[in-house]
Amino acid sequence: MLLGNDYYNKRSPHQRNLRTTILTGFLKKMAFTGSLRKTLCGLLLMVVFLVMFFYWNEGPSSIKPALGSSSMLFAGIFQRDSAAGMDYPGGKIQLPRISPPEKSWTYKCVNNRCIRQHYIDPLDAESAFGGATPGNRIPYLTCSMTCGPINIWPQPTGKTVIGSKTSRFRLGDVKVQVKASTPAVEQLLEKAFGVFKDELQAVLVAHGAHKVDENQSSSTTAEGGPDSDRGKPDSAGAPDKSSDTAKIHFYKPVDDHKYDIDKFDVRITLIKPSETYLTLETDESYNLSITHSARSLNVKIFANSFFGAKHALTTLQQLIWFDDEERLLKILNKALIEDVPRFNFRGLMLDTSRHYFSVESIKRTLVGMSHSKLNRFHWHITDSQSFPLVSRYYPQLAQYGAYSDREIYTPDDVREIVEFAKVRGIQVIPEIDAPAHAGNGWDWGPKHNLGELSLCINQQPWSYYCGEPPCGQLNPKNNNTFLILQRLYEELLELTGPLDYFHLGGDEVNLECWQQHFNDSDMRTLWCDFMQQASHRLTIANKGVPPKYAAVWSSGLTSYPCLSKNNYAVQVWGGSKWQENYQLINAGFPLVISHVDAWYLDCGFGSWRSTAEGACSPYRNWQTVYKHRPWDEMKLTSLQMKQILGGEACLWTEQVDESTLDSRLWPRAAALGERLWTDPIEEVYSESVPKETFNRMSVFRNHLLELGLRAEPIFPKYCTQNQDECV
Repeated sequence: MLLGNDYYNKRSPHQRNLRTTILTGFLKKMAFTGSLRKTLCGLLLMVVFLVMFFYWNEGPSSIKPALGSSSMLFAGIFQRDSAAGMDYPGGKIQLPRISPPEKSWTYKCVNNRCIRQHYIDPLDAESAFGGATPGNRIPYLTCSMTCGPINIWPQPTGKTVIGSKTSRFRLGDVKVQVKASTPAVEQLLEKAFGVFKDELQAVLVAHGAHKVDENQSSSTTAEGGPDSDRGKPDSAGAPDKSSDTAKIHFYKPVDDHKYDIDKFDVRITLIKPSETYLTLETDESYNLSITHSARSLNVKIFANSFFGAKHALTTLQQLIWFDDEERLLKILNKALIEDVPRFNFRGLMLDTSRHYFSVESIKRTLVGMSHSKLNRFHWHITDSQSFPLVSRYYPQLAQYGAYSDREIYTPDDVREIVEFAKVRGIQVIPEIDAPAHAGNGWDWGPKHNLGELSLCINQQPWSYYCGEPPCGQLNPKNNNTFLILQRLYEELLELTGPLDYFHLGGDEVNLECWQQHFNDSDMRTLWCDFMQQASHRLTIANKGVPPKYAAVWSSGLTSYPCLSKNNYAVQVWGGSKWQENYQLINAGFPLVISHVDAWYLDCGFGSWRSTAEGACSPYRNWQTVYKHRPWDEMKLTSLQMKQILGGEACLWTEQVDESTLDSRLWPRAAALGERLWTDPIEEVYSESVPKETFNRMSVFRNHLLELGLRAEPIFPKYCTQNQDECV
C-alpha cells in the first residue's frame, strides 16, 4: 500500500488535474454513444489510452511496479529472448534471469569490507525517506571487485598484484592480436577470444540490452559506443569475418563521455609450439598483465600452450563486470598475474545413461567447467539402463538401447560437443562402461547371428546379479563383443581426436553373473583377461598406438595383480579411508581421485528405491568438496604425489535430470576447480572455509548466473549484502 500511495501522491497537482479533465471529457463523449457496441469499444479505448498516458507521462521520480529500474525496463523483451535462448557459440544457451538492481542500497568499502547502506537519490527531492545519500550509488558487485582481496576463482597460484582502479569501456573497442606457432593454434585462439566477447555480450543482454538485427543500422551498441567489427560465431565460436557481429543497445544509450578508454587491446603470445589437443603433459601456465595509459587499456598474455592462454582469458573475464548503476562494463585496469595449476587432471563426470541430457545442457555444463578451470569432461555415455550413442557400425545398440528415438547422441552431436569443449580448453573423455553396466542395447546379438553379446540382461532377482537394476554384463567369451567394442573405440577416437587417457570402465563386475555361465576356476582371471583384451582392441582402434593410460574404475579386482601400472590408471571412487587407496598407491598405479565421501555430487538426496541401498549420505556441500585434500590426509611422499594425476567430481543421475542438472553441479564443481588448480592449504582443517573464500565463492556464483547457469545459492541473499556477517 505504501508503494501504491507513493505512486499517485508523487504526481504534481497539475498532472492530476490535467488527467481528470481528459477523463471527464472522454466520459461526456461516451454519453452520446448510440449503441452498446460503441460504448464497449469506447471503454476499451479509454483503458488503453489511460494506461499508455499514465505510463509515458510519469515524472522521473515515479515508482513503476516491476519496471522501476533501467535493467527491468526491458524485462518483457528479455523474457521473450529467454524463452528461445540467445544465439551463442555452439547453439542457443538459456539466458539467465538477473536480479534487478538494488536501487535502495549502496556499498562503502570499510577496512577491506563492503558495508551496506541505504541509498537515497539526491535528485529525488520528494523521496519517501527524505534527504539524500552523498555521492553516486555503488552497486555491490562494483564494491566487491574493488574492495578487499581479489575476486578470482580459482585463486592464482603465483605472483598476483591487482589494483583497485577501474576503467569503463565499450565492448566494441575490445580487439585481439594473436601470435602462435601454427595457423591451427592461432585459429583456435581467435575462436576462444570470440567466446570471451560473446559471453560478455550475453551479460549485457541479460542486464537489459536488446539485440538488433545485423542488417539494421545502429550508431550505438549496448554500451553506447561503436559496434564491434568481429564476426558472428560459428558452432564452436569461430569468427565469420565476412559479416559484422550482432548489434546490441540500450534504449537509453550511455553517454560517450562516461567511458575512460577508446582502445582495449589484447595481445596473446604463445612462447612455445603448442598443439590443439590436451595431454597430461600440457603446460597450462600463463602470465597476464593489464596496464592503463591515457585512453588505452593494454592486456598482454604469455603462455606456453593454447590451454594456458585460454585460462588467461577466463581470468581476464573475471576482472570484468557490469555496473548496474552506470549501465556499462568495468575492468580493473592494473594487474599482474602468474598462474599454473597444481594438477593437470581436473575432471567432471556426467552420466547420460540413467537420464538423457540434451546437447544444449551438456554445453552449459562445459561453460561452467571452463570458467572453473576444470579441463576434462568425463562423459559416461552408456550404462545398463540405456545406450543413447548412435554408432555408424552398429546402429542396433541405440535402436535397442535408447530411451526413445529423440534421446540419442549422433556422431554430429558428439563432434559438436567435442569442438565446443576444445575452444573452452576442455578435453572430452568418453566412456563405454564394460564389462559390467552393459545391458539394454546389447540384447540384439542372437537376432543378427552374433551370439549373446551380454549376459544377465534384466535378470531377476536383480540384487543377485548387479548393483542396481537393470542388470547386464558383457560376454567375455564372445569375440563379437570385443569387435563391437573395438569399432566403438575407433568411432569415439575419430570424434574426440588424440587422447592419452581413455576410460574403459571396468567397475562393479558381478562374478555371480559370469559364474552361472562359465566353469572357470577363477572369475577374477576372467575379468583380467577381459580388460586386457579391451585394452588391446583400444590400441587397434587407435591405429596401433596405445594411449598413455587406459583408465579403469577401482574395485576389488583392480588390486588383483594383472594390470600393468605402466599402462593403466585407476579412478578411485571408494571412501577416502578405504584401504584400496593405499594398496593402489603402493602398487604404483597413477590415480585419479573421486572419493565418494567428498566428490560424489549425487549423494544426499535419499534412497530412490525401497530395496537394497539406493543412496549415499549426507549431502556434500561446496565446503566439503573444497576442503577435501586426500593427498595430505594420506601423508603421501613427494615421490608418491607424482602418482596423483588429479581428481574428478562425479554426478550419477539416478535422481537427476535436465531440470536439476545445474543446481546439482554448481557451484560445488567449481569448489573442486579451486582445490585442483590452487590446492589451498590455509585453514583446511578448520570446521569452515575462510571468510575470504566464502566471499569469492559468492561473487563467482553470481558470475555463473550471468553465464546462464542456474547455480544453487550458498547462503541467503542477506548474507551476500552483508559481507562476513553470516560466516
